[in-house]
Amino acid sequence: MTVERYIRVIAGLFILISLSLGIESSPFFVSSWALAFTAFVGANLFQFGLTNVCPMGWILRKLGVPDAAPCNS
Repeated sequence: MTVERYIRVIAGLFILISLSLGIESSPFFVSSWALAFTAFVGANLFQFGLTNVCPMGWILRKLGVPDAAPCNS
């Protein structure tokens, strides 16, 4: 997988987890403040779309995740 694909997967996972922790009808409810993390992830995705700068991308690159899939030519 590539950096951009990992970013999508991790962001989606974080959103689902924070929603399950922040919605009162969820069996995993902790606090409605968990929804603030959902807003934080959404704001980061929005900022990444505008500026193409993502802190998670920096971390993944440092861990050795490739930027793009190799060409099959």
